Amino acid sequence: MTYLRALAVPLLLVLGLLSAAAPAAAAPGPTAALSRSEGGKGGEITVSGSGWKPGALLMLLVCGQSAPGKGVIGGTNSCANTDGRAATVDAKGAFSQKLPVAEPPKPCPCVVHVAGVTGQQDSVDVAFTVAGHPTAPLPEATGSGRLVPLTSARLEGSGGVLVWFGAPARRDIVVTVGNLGQTAVKDPVFEVGTSHGVFSPQYDERQWRGTIAPGRKALVRLPVELGAGAHGDYQVSVKYGGKVLVEQPWGVGRPWGVTLFWLLLAVVVPAALFRIGMAVVDKVRPRAPRSRPATGAHGKRARRAAPPGPAPAPAHDTATTAVLPWFTPDSAPSENSPTSSSTRKEPS
Repeated sequence: MTYLRALAVPLLLVLGLLSAAAPAAAAPGPTAALSRSEGGKGGEITVSGSGWKPGALLMLLVCGQSAPGKGVIGGTNSCANTDGRAATVDAKGAFSQKLPVAEPPKPCPCVVHVAGVTGQQDSVDVAFTVAGHPTAPLPEATGSGRLVPLTSARLEGSGGVLVWFGAPARRDIVVTVGNLGQTAVKDPVFEVGTSHGVFSPQYDERQWRGTIAPGRKALVRLPVELGAGAHGDYQVSVKYGGKVLVEQPWGVGRPWGVTLFWLLLAVVVPAALFRIGMAVVDKVRPRAPRSRPATGAHGKRARRAAPPGPAPAPAHDTATTAVLPWFTPDSAPSENSPTSSSTRKEPS
């Protein structure tokens, strides 16, 4: 018994080391399943899944020209975007959402495309048949070349005056890529996306015209554009073949011209309204009555008073004033009259 106990201790140690050295089982990735594999336009299916990040927001779309393992070849332009649905992952990483069956703009083969919008960028494609929808073979690949970035990406270009007033900001993301594959890559289609804050990038396809031979490199320039009035810290990403090649931060200034415009508007409009209001008040307010000249007892208006001035000299009333006889012309003495000579006294 003692011998068995002595052998058990080393055996347990060996088993512990072997279990630690064994690789851990890989955690299952996100999955999706459909309630039906075929449906007609106007119908409805249930899409469910598990293994997603809890709380993530998912977008569900019916896409044409697609196949599981090859992805959505035409991008979201091949999907029935107007009939898509959003789903929120629960705390256990699962979701279930009803999706209306719609005809995508591209022919089948079709898939139900489940992709993360926030917090998780994984995507899963499940084969689905849209009854009555046209079918066509998938486009052939332009080559099996493998493009990799050789230099870090950079943004070129500058904003004009209109960007200061809220116009969309535009730049070109430039990167040098090399073809490490065995065949040439002709007119590759890249995906350029911009993200802001916690949201995942929204990708748009950008086709680069040219051919990259095996072992060669090329300078790729792709346009990037933000929405009107966008400002803050953005992240520009470039994908090719479902893999992110480069990422580049982009700091966009605030459009202060819009703020200045609203400030001026807040000053000019009240001032104009005040002026208009004062003009209306001055137009409609009652006027003070004008003073009329006074009238006499017989209804005749009295004459306007003369302006003040020197009073006229009083005239002598000849009817009431007694006139002395010696002041009259007939009784006044004259030098030739005898009366004046006889009555004149000689001086003593």
